[in-house]
Amino acid sequence: MHFPLRPLAFALLSPAALTPALAQSGLAPITVTAKGYEADALATPASVYAADGDELRRNGAGNLGEALRGEPGFAVASDGAQGQNPVIRGLKKEGIVLLVDGMRLNSAQPAGAIASFMSLGLAERVEAVKGPASVLYGTGAIGGAINVLLPQARFEPGLKVLAAGASYDSASRGLRGAAVANLSQGDHALMAGASLASIGDYEAPDGRVPRTGYDADAFIGQYRWRIDGTQQLRVSLQHQRDTDVWYPGSTRPNPNPAIRSTTVRSPEQARMLAEVGWSYKAAGSAPLRLDVRAWRQEMERNIWSYAEGLGRENSRTRVTFATTGVDARADWAMHPQHLVSFGTNVWRMEASPERFLANPPAFAFVRNDPFRDGSVEALGLYVQDDMQFGKLNVLAGLRHDTVEGSAASVGNGAVTTGLERRDSAWSGSLGAVYEVAPLLRPYVSVSRGFRAGEMRERFESSPRGDGYFYVGNPQIRPETSTQFELGLKGAAERASWQLAAWRARISDYITGQDISGTAQATTVCGANAAACKLTTNLGSVTLTGLEAQGKWEAWRGHWLKAGLAIVRGDNDTLNEPLFQMPADELSLGWEGRVADAWTADVTGRFVARQDRVATLFARGTENATPGYATADLGATYRVNRQTMRLALTNVFDRRYHEHLTEGVSGQEIQRPGRSLVVSWQGKF
Repeated sequence: MHFPLRPLAFALLSPAALTPALAQSGLAPITVTAKGYEADALATPASVYAADGDELRRNGAGNLGEALRGEPGFAVASDGAQGQNPVIRGLKKEGIVLLVDGMRLNSAQPAGAIASFMSLGLAERVEAVKGPASVLYGTGAIGGAINVLLPQARFEPGLKVLAAGASYDSASRGLRGAAVANLSQGDHALMAGASLASIGDYEAPDGRVPRTGYDADAFIGQYRWRIDGTQQLRVSLQHQRDTDVWYPGSTRPNPNPAIRSTTVRSPEQARMLAEVGWSYKAAGSAPLRLDVRAWRQEMERNIWSYAEGLGRENSRTRVTFATTGVDARADWAMHPQHLVSFGTNVWRMEASPERFLANPPAFAFVRNDPFRDGSVEALGLYVQDDMQFGKLNVLAGLRHDTVEGSAASVGNGAVTTGLERRDSAWSGSLGAVYEVAPLLRPYVSVSRGFRAGEMRERFESSPRGDGYFYVGNPQIRPETSTQFELGLKGAAERASWQLAAWRARISDYITGQDISGTAQATTVCGANAAACKLTTNLGSVTLTGLEAQGKWEAWRGHWLKAGLAIVRGDNDTLNEPLFQMPADELSLGWEGRVADAWTADVTGRFVARQDRVATLFARGTENATPGYATADLGATYRVNRQTMRLALTNVFDRRYHEHLTEGVSGQEIQRPGRSLVVSWQGKF
């Protein structure tokens, strides 16, 4: 038996180079996120998602959450147009690790979407693993991991425009543009890219939705030096800045008549990342690849609470979440049947928010910092063995993490003791996939992940966007998730499909427990006792689900597509449905050639009524959401590496909102109505 060379293709090919041919043939893509190196998704015993950036942007999506909306296994939690966080199998941003080029987008996110801190306009590819992925990605990956892959500097002689594009959508009157260029000579390569967006308040069926516009710009760059045939050095820079961002889903009434209501906004926020990396690739009968990187990321945020009655803010918070990390990994084909990976991830995130509150009756600003010198640091070590026995592929991994949180003080300096906690945990995965036939590959997997409390859950006691005062818990225990998954997948020239049934149990579930009006609330929340939530470990919860999707060339050049997602969440402690679960949904579509260089497509999305809502846990704050159906139409013209597209989204101007939309029940902001999207993409 011989170990297939495809897992080692990372040394020769980029995912972007493989995508077009695979898409035309219907074969499953190559992914780097599921195993840590390029590998065939069909040979991976897990639910894997991959799509190139052009595909994700084709209907005008401006951020990652919006782009993944409607994909089986994904949902979106939204508190505004910019603030749309991906949800995987019912687990929100706290239970998902988001990465850019394999580096964590660490932030204790008080409002908005951490996923929106990466411009989708520059993304070359997006990949995801659905289900616990802690073996490779450590704490937080109990629901999975999403990796946004940006263009890399290439050793292709001369100056080339790798990608360029622009789009306009009528609903928001939004303009977007992006371009990436590459310059290379000899052993040196330089890549630079920029993305700009100016988005207005969008139009919904009932009228224009105020405070949904924003501006964003992003820049990336990378220099690569080919030291010799086996070594490369790289330096990467990323920067994104968003301005005038509002989160209308956070609007809540205030009992003080002088304030009336409050809405969270961010006049300016930015992400900056710098990376230095070294890679080594040895040849021979047992090739070895090494990659070491050091990186620094800073998330700068200004988070204001705007009071309608005052006509200005009643609170202002400035904070920088700064993370320093080092990653080292090795992939070694130590045996014809074994590709062994091992490595370490070390990172430390620090923050000291500065908060000013305008207290009645004078509403003069007084400093009241939620915590000072907060930090969370993690150290993880892992090993993974990718085994090939004929048509059977077995993947086994084990990881150990240590996570420690500490702060100098919380509550504006009121508490200075009991603020340190260290936890250790083991994560693991074991899966197997067997090729009965190209279109029939059953797989089974068992995986365990864990999540230690994030900085906000540990140290911050303050009002949140849902109208409650949250009390942090420095001694919160980590939650652990164990998932069992059975699936089938396959691909051939004219068809591809996958089916997955899964069940996950999360122990020591971390959440905000509503204790409003109780004696405990009076003790820990004081004046906010009427709307008080305590960060706590709520026993256990169970999630089960079914996902299916397929693509079939029914006749030459014409493809039929379908997707199905069903998630059930149960709060085992309170014996009721789990709070805020996505609704069941079905998608159906067709895409085909209608003339020379022209294709057309139709996609319908059918979302069921969500009436499995929490009553005891939510205490009346979660209501059923009506079902709805939407349709999108599109036409695409391709010639000489240029693509022009016209799309009409929400064709029937349907009035709806997702179940996971934040806001006072019955007053959630609606999704955009009918919109014409005009876009162009090209390469030179």
